[in-house]
Amino acid sequence: MSFTLVETSTGKGPVQIKPYFNQMVDNMGLEQYGLSLFDGVFHEEQLACIENNGVRRYVTGLNEFAPSVKQITDPEKREARIKKIRETVAQLEMELASNVIRPDDPDFWNKVKLLRPDNDEFWGKISLRCGNDPVYLNPQDPYDLIKLFAIEEGGFSIIAKSYEDAKNKPGGCKFYLDRYEETMSTKTTVKKLKNKALAQLTNLYDKNTNKLFYVAKILDASGANYKKSTPHDLLYDNMDVYINGTGVESSITRASESFIEAAKSTMEDLKIRALVKDAVYYKVIVPKADGYFYEKQSNTMLGRNASDVAEFLKNPINDDITSRMLSAVEHFWNQ
Repeated sequence: MSFTLVETSTGKGPVQIKPYFNQMVDNMGLEQYGLSLFDGVFHEEQLACIENNGVRRYVTGLNEFAPSVKQITDPEKREARIKKIRETVAQLEMELASNVIRPDDPDFWNKVKLLRPDNDEFWGKISLRCGNDPVYLNPQDPYDLIKLFAIEEGGFSIIAKSYEDAKNKPGGCKFYLDRYEETMSTKTTVKKLKNKALAQLTNLYDKNTNKLFYVAKILDASGANYKKSTPHDLLYDNMDVYINGTGVESSITRASESFIEAAKSTMEDLKIRALVKDAVYYKVIVPKADGYFYEKQSNTMLGRNASDVAEFLKNPINDDITSRMLSAVEHFWNQ
């Protein structure tokens, strides 16, 4: 009986564990040099396990009874995942323990000797040691293949399963699994989005500085400081900082998306949103203990949040309140 080595979803190009760093996050100055750790420092971690009723089961990615498999709602996808797991376990059992099992054997897991998820003697020795230099993993090597499955399952807390996962992981992480094509695709997508936002910024600066004024007021945390007399170059520079993720929004993706969305909005919508934001800042609108915002002068209830207030002010029935508030706020804008 023979098997074909099962491959993980590594795609083409090298597979390696790389240090992850964010230049926007302070890391004792190391971020300035593209480093996660000081030279000569390593992080080593054993494979994670979950203990239940005194039995430890390891987070291997090769357990068809794991919660991640049970939670797959699509029957076909779940069966495909189980098939992949069994084929991989069968291959590894044959290579590492000379134990031949058919993946479709009804007693498959009863015949598994080495890769049972509760085999503490085997899994307790699986660990990863990472530093500033990439750690290369070869899917053709049984132990590297095991580590790849474990990383994808979340078996190592210090290693994200992808570059995108590393970016979005709360609290960040020190390392990520780098599949060359996937990582480059993620980076390219972010660059394209940022460049699109920067192109729209240049277009506003060249053709519609009035709209740029309102966009900057909405997106910049210090937008209330902008006046109609604020130099256009300053608005451009601050929005450039915002889009590049070095302003109030550290995520380039979210910053770029927010800028593009604002730039596409109508002037009426932008002006109302800027009015609401600055009206709160200048206390033309005030929050009260009941959780609602009110116009201070008339004590009229406007809504529970900024979106509610904006919709209230857009309603033609409330034009008198909108005009009064706009007059009060524009007094500050025209200083």
